[in-house]
Amino acid sequence: MNFQRPRPEEPEINLIPLIDVLLVVLIFLMITTTYSKYTELKIQLPTADASPAQQLPHSVVVGVTAGGSYAVNGRLLRGRDVPALVHAVGAALHGRRDVTLVISADAQSTQQSVVNVMQAARELGLSRLTFATQRGAGS
Repeated sequence: MNFQRPRPEEPEINLIPLIDVLLVVLIFLMITTTYSKYTELKIQLPTADASPAQQLPHSVVVGVTAGGSYAVNGRLLRGRDVPALVHAVGAALHGRRDVTLVISADAQSTQQSVVNVMQAARELGLSRLTFATQRGAGS
């Protein structure tokens, strides 16, 4: 006769139903997630807190207004495209290639307007570009 009690079986955790539930939740999340694409970021352009810049002896200043108009050395351009910029900046260069192009863009101007100026500089073979900034409010 055996008077010992039978040992109870240890409980098992069945992971297969858990994996099934997690897979269904994952599929649900993938289907219901919306992917939004931001077309425009609202940022404030930085100001510079550096000492005043030295005057560049050979420079051409291209101004970009908030409306997307361009001015080369203070003369307003009629066209707003890259070929008009290439023509106007090329005329202001007087055949020189050691000129620094200063881009003075309004804080509210579009990024595409500034990229157009850089594209014109590339087409003209100018490699020295700089951006004009204003002094910070705390200065």
